[in-house]
Parts: sequence; C-alpha cells; structure tokens
Amino acid sequence: MTIKEVQEAVDRWIREYGVRYFSELTNMAVLTEEVGELARVIARKYGDQSFKEGEKDNLGEEMADILWVLICLANQTGVDLTEELKKSMEKKTQRDSLRHIHNKKLMA
Repeated sequence: MTIKEVQEAVDRWIREYGVRYFSELTNMAVLTEEVGELARVIARKYGDQSFKEGEKDNLGEEMADILWVLICLANQTGVDLTEELKKSMEKKTQRDSLRHIHNKKLMA
C-alpha cells in the first residue's frame, strides 16, 4: 500500500467502524500514550529492564499503533503524508548530504 492508500483505508475504517475521529487533542494524547508504550517495549528489549510477567515483545504492534494514530491526525487535519514525507526527505538531503558522511562518531 502507498501512504495515500493507507490514509484512505484508515479513513474508511473510521467512518465504517469508528463512528468518527476522536478530536485532534484526544488523538495527540493517544499518540503520546502509544509512543510511551513503544518506549516501554524498547527499554525491556534493548535496554536494561526486563519484561514483567504478562508483558510481551510486541514491538511491531506498538509501532503500528503509533502509525495508525498519526495517520488519523493527518487525515483530520488535511495533511497529505506522502507530500510531506517527500518534502522532509528533500530537506534532510539538502541539509545533511555531507554531515553524516563526515561525522567521525558514525565511523566504525
């Protein structure tokens, strides 16, 4: 699926099953909550913490939850994520085309 197709699929799902979008403020709070859940999994999988009994390594699920809410926010605020991602990549390429290549901290 393209990003545009995903935005359209999420919109169809919301209209068919979700009744309506949550408010932008609610979705921002939900996005923050989902990022926290991803941070918890990463801290346990790659950091010094261990999984508690009953917790699972659901890294992909948490990333997908973040993507879902971000797409909801984009849809309800009229943001075309395909176009914005293209602009972001162009900006980063112009700004950082040599920066990382010459960064001694990144050289093995």
